[in-house]
Amino acid sequence: MLQRLKKHHTSFKNAFAGLYLALRSEHNFQLQMLISLLVILLSLYLHISQMEFIAVMFTILLVLSTEMINTAIEELTDFVTREWREEARIVKDVSAGMVLLTAIGAVVIGLIIFLPKITVLFS
Repeated sequence: MLQRLKKHHTSFKNAFAGLYLALRSEHNFQLQMLISLLVILLSLYLHISQMEFIAVMFTILLVLSTEMINTAIEELTDFVTREWREEARIVKDVSAGMVLLTAIGAVVIGLIIFLPKITVLFS
């Protein structure tokens, strides 16, 4: 039982180290975290519904997660080969495309949720 707890402790410690590393070293992740904080503050200011807030939080987590997956894929690709290879370019481009797709989806979801509320403020 104690060995099992130590193993879980180590897993959590490594997971938090990964989050810290992404936040400390990845410019895109830092920017996405800042935007996420602003969106959460806007959500609170506009008093969006609970279901809308769940959608916002899920969308934020999806974008941040895909950014971390992209970082891991890029780092692994660089570890496997430092030379230019078409296969490595494809892996990195598809991985970056994944992040772009989720970011575009997040913008669309944000517009659907926030635009009606913002237009009411200015009308």
